Amino acid sequence: MSARDTDWDGVRLHVVTGKGGTGKTTVAAALALALASGGRKVLLVEVEGRQGIAQLFDRPPLPYGERKIAIALGDEGKPNGDVYALAIDPEEAMLDYLEMFYGMRRAGRALTKIGVVDFATTIAPGLRDVLVTGKTSEAVRRKDANGRRIYDAVVLDAPPTGRISRFLNVTQEVAGLARVGPIKHHADLVRGVLASPETAVHFITLLEEMPVQETIDGLAELQAQGLPHGGIFINMVRPQVVPKAALDTAAKGRLDPNDLVLGLKAAGLAEGESQAETIASALAAEVTEHARRSHLEHRERRALARTKVPRYELPLLADGVDLAGLYELAECLRAQGAA
Repeated sequence: MSARDTDWDGVRLHVVTGKGGTGKTTVAAALALALASGGRKVLLVEVEGRQGIAQLFDRPPLPYGERKIAIALGDEGKPNGDVYALAIDPEEAMLDYLEMFYGMRRAGRALTKIGVVDFATTIAPGLRDVLVTGKTSEAVRRKDANGRRIYDAVVLDAPPTGRISRFLNVTQEVAGLARVGPIKHHADLVRGVLASPETAVHFITLLEEMPVQETIDGLAELQAQGLPHGGIFINMVRPQVVPKAALDTAAKGRLDPNDLVLGLKAAGLAEGESQAETIASALAAEVTEHARRSHLEHRERRALARTKVPRYELPLLADGVDLAGLYELAECLRAQGAA
């Protein structure tokens, strides 16, 4: 961990991004469960319209509205904390915006019927991002009648790494739309949340060359824009089941099948020389492939370590990610400090 724990201490908005296929939505959901443990109330936000959160939690498609979808587990597996979810629809976010700044939600609905809202967000895609991030930052700032925060934390399942800097850089995105007025004011409010110490942008990666490089590039872009990064979550980590010495030997192509034949016979796993040789040959190929994969993973780990960013590892679940697996990943994150 770093000297200043930017991933958890004082952070209320956790933005989760990653290359497609790295398990971004899964990690965001597990993080929300982990953060909710200890009696907290956490909002999990989706912005890409895929209804991935609903699928993970085995729920029907989420409407545009915040609703409770899960109970977090605290110490000894006892229920303790709530996770709410929101699937943001840009059109509905636009109506919220019109109501907030102009008091014309009814007129806004009329505009949606003739396609004006969709037209506006199509010709100005930056406006769509401002609306989406604006709805999220509003949830971060929102307080009840007693001045207490509604949510202890908000987790945003954000767009992939290749688009994250532009998605978060709302000030630049609206520069060509408005230099003064409500849109500019709204963008400044959003930027104030996104660029504050209350926000951390986390990157999800696998131990593979392309997602690791995208993570490193994404971190550099964030730093250039003055946006706060969080940690790197290494997902789907495979356990090392072969001793390092054997892996090194196999990776160099020096694994002796005869040794495997002897081992198979001694263990009673093969009947006769021919069967032992056949099994040994297949096993040698598997071990060699595993060794090369392990060496690749070690290389990518070293590349991530050079970023000096805190790293967290999540295991590859043999049975895939169902609801039970999601809670298992959440507990893994809790053990690494996400609580």
